[in-house]
Amino acid sequence: MTFSMTGFAALEQPLKNATLVLELRAVNSRYLDVHFKLDETLRAFEPVIRELIGANLSRGKIECKVNLMQRKQANQTSQLDEQLMQQLAAMQTKTLAFFPQSRPLSVADVLHWPGVVLNDELSRDSLIDDVKKLLLRGLQDLNASRAREGEKLKRLILDRLAQIELLVAKVKPLLPALNKEYQAKLEQKLNETLKTIDQERIAQELVLFAQRIDVDEELGRLSAHVSEVKRILNSDAPAGKRLDFLMQELNREANTLGSKSVSVQTTQVSMELKVLIEQMREQIQNLE
Repeated sequence: MTFSMTGFAALEQPLKNATLVLELRAVNSRYLDVHFKLDETLRAFEPVIRELIGANLSRGKIECKVNLMQRKQANQTSQLDEQLMQQLAAMQTKTLAFFPQSRPLSVADVLHWPGVVLNDELSRDSLIDDVKKLLLRGLQDLNASRAREGEKLKRLILDRLAQIELLVAKVKPLLPALNKEYQAKLEQKLNETLKTIDQERIAQELVLFAQRIDVDEELGRLSAHVSEVKRILNSDAPAGKRLDFLMQELNREANTLGSKSVSVQTTQVSMELKVLIEQMREQIQNLE
């Protein structure tokens, strides 16, 4: 299946006295580039979240946002982490010794410090399990979104490949007649200009020139590259980087066809091929 690197997923997971909110955004990037916007309570879970994302995605710039929205109940009592508060007090004493003009921590500062206020209903172990479950669901939704977008890009690329095949099929039968016509014109001009030159030598030079302008090999390679692009699009492996390389090869053959052109028809075909290849290349930048 062909995956786009563009996708979006947003999910919520109700917990006891809280709600987990997840948002995943993905855009194209050469490598896997993950950025986090995590709730202070969840920052310690970043390595686990990063590992799960890396196991499910191979390329793209990923923004992962996870928030924990806690709901206070009337009969719910909060506890304080006394050990953490002792550590904060010790750090404040040392800091004020070096910076006596600094403002001491207020009660509000202490209460808002991550981890000071404990909620018995949300243990670390259960919370990390909930985060992992929600993230896996989010990654499934994200991949489904990327798959839908990837199928659209695949259809667009296959349409351009079909147009390339039509151009090759159109120009290939014309080449022998076009080359003969050009060779006849060239021979006539040579005979008019160089009447004293050996005719056998002229014939030899014309044969060599005809070989140099022969583009049958380039058209054959174009067809082979088109077949390879189709094969990669229908495989399950990530296709973006390999397809990007093939676009370079297709463009090389189209340029060679244009440089060897001896007629308006082949020049036009070369230009149309390059337009189609560039259209495909732009879309392939978004494929995983």
